Amino acid sequence: MQFFFILVIVLGFISCKGPENSAKLLPVGTQLAFAENKVIAHRGAWKKEHLPENSIAALKQAILLKCAGSEFDVRMTADDSLVINHDPEFNKLPVEKAKYADLLAFSLTNGEKLPTLREYILAGMDKNSATRLVCEIKPSEISKERSKLIAQKVVNLIQLLKAEQYVTYISFDYDILKKILSINPKAITQYLNGNISPVQLKTDGIAGADYHFSVYQKHSDWIETAKKQNIVLNAWTVNEVKDMEWLLANEVDYITTNEPELLLERLKLSPVSNGWKLVWADEFNYAGLPDSSKWGFQTGGNGWGNNELQYYTANDTNTAMVANGILKITALKQETENREYKSARLVTAKKAEFKYGRIESRAKVPAAVGTWPAIWMLGANIREVKWPACGEIDIMEHRGMELDKVHGTLHYPGHSGGNAVGKTIMVPGVTTAFHKYAVEWDAIEMKFFVDDSLYFTIPNSEKIPFNHDFFIILNLALGGNFGGEVDPAFLKDVMEVDYVRVFQRKG
Repeated sequence: MQFFFILVIVLGFISCKGPENSAKLLPVGTQLAFAENKVIAHRGAWKKEHLPENSIAALKQAILLKCAGSEFDVRMTADDSLVINHDPEFNKLPVEKAKYADLLAFSLTNGEKLPTLREYILAGMDKNSATRLVCEIKPSEISKERSKLIAQKVVNLIQLLKAEQYVTYISFDYDILKKILSINPKAITQYLNGNISPVQLKTDGIAGADYHFSVYQKHSDWIETAKKQNIVLNAWTVNEVKDMEWLLANEVDYITTNEPELLLERLKLSPVSNGWKLVWADEFNYAGLPDSSKWGFQTGGNGWGNNELQYYTANDTNTAMVANGILKITALKQETENREYKSARLVTAKKAEFKYGRIESRAKVPAAVGTWPAIWMLGANIREVKWPACGEIDIMEHRGMELDKVHGTLHYPGHSGGNAVGKTIMVPGVTTAFHKYAVEWDAIEMKFFVDDSLYFTIPNSEKIPFNHDFFIILNLALGGNFGGEVDPAFLKDVMEVDYVRVFQRKG
């Protein structure tokens, strides 16, 4: 009888130990269909719900949101326990020098204990067919050999739990990734450090570039190169809307963020998600004069048909200068040629002429009375047919004499000058913060947007001149028929442009 009770206890222990009894796993042979929303929750979806980073609760929240992936960090204790923790220390105890039992003396802020890798993976497999488990292996601070040992133990455990199809491995240590591939050549690996080109990653069998988003801004050619090499592109850690939108526009595969809910919303609004493809852009991620391969200058001070007061200069860093990712077009009181003021007027180069598309720019406009900034387009046939027969599309105009009123307007024969067709919208803060201005234009209609909100639609047809190539203009005028009187105390003001992007319909 005693033997029977011992046998029952032993069998019960064995039955409780297996992964199939630690989580409600999907049936064997289930094909996972990971979400295709690009969103990787950084250390789980913790921020909005005030959960501890790297907690099982944060992982579960990422799965609930159906994020494409949830990232987490693995370290190894002094007694070789694999635990989930980002920092080298947990409650001031060095993870690598502490035993796991010592770490269990402390809890996460939600009451969870520090999870082991086994517990975390099982939780991540529980009723989950949408969210990848993105496993970052932290290099050992003790030795290179210990880093490789950690990699060995992590891969062995993933294999034991039959979790290979769930897991992508990432690391800042290239040798850790190579070690993983030596154990399991089919493992999906991505490098984090940002110092190796996509071509070299391909040569070394590394599947992805998981780099800080600034690396892609610095090496913009790497995005296209990676796509040609079939290297997966991920960017970390992206929490600002403008950075999310740039990456979405450039169609990176994944974006790692502390704000998964925000990114999911921005993804819905992204032009790429709504049938557009980026075909031309200037992100102004350089310094000096505007890129001459993308922009030219129109010069002169003849009033430009509107009795404007400025003289437009060329290649003058006082009036057009790029720095810190922003183009600044400056109008200032300085006698130039026959004018009291000077400024700049940029036009896209010949190869940047477009028939139809979504033209989008993010800008902050000046507030001084008499300023007249504009983001607009003219028909490329203007030299042959003159204005207004060429057509004019004003994506954004603003007058310093009438703050926060944004104008979207079309000019064409019969409807030009004061008789143009358009609409205005009040947008508080256009002179103190950046706002997004866009037009979506095709053979059927033209739609005008501010910050992704549609405020004006007008039909297009063969009867009006909006069915041929147009070029883009950025300028800051002073005074004139539309700008009004310039403040006598005016000395200087600036129009700031974060980017200009042109999308066209896919296919």
